[in-house]
Amino acid sequence: MIKKILFVCVENSCRSQMAEAFAKIYGKDVLDVYSAGSKASGKVNEKAIKSMKAVGCNLESHKSKSLDEVPQIVYDYVITMGCGDECPYVKTRQRQDWGIPDPKNMVEEDFNKIRNLIKEKILSFINEIIDCLKKY
Repeated sequence: MIKKILFVCVENSCRSQMAEAFAKIYGKDVLDVYSAGSKASGKVNEKAIKSMKAVGCNLESHKSKSLDEVPQIVYDYVITMGCGDECPYVKTRQRQDWGIPDPKNMVEEDFNKIRNLIKEKILSFINEIIDCLKKY
């Protein structure tokens, strides 16, 4: 069974965009993935585009989206990236907050560390989903 996932951060320009991309790459057989921002900036951060390009992922065609621009459904998981009170309520069966710092003002090396952290969290999350699916 495919799980519907929504990643949310404030601008939908860095963290949630990277999470969506990694989840689509590594979870394509188990996840239906979306991302949005509580205050969407309207564009993907150039640092995110560059950082993801370095690991073979092209975000150039991605667009920063508001919560109004994603399907208004009940998600299996809504994962906030660490935006605290700025993330509004979204209908979901399960909510997680990953508490990932916003990298937009970080230097390239630190930005890439955040990218790598997001990738690790995505891979771990996908493994959890697969393990749960095997039980049923």
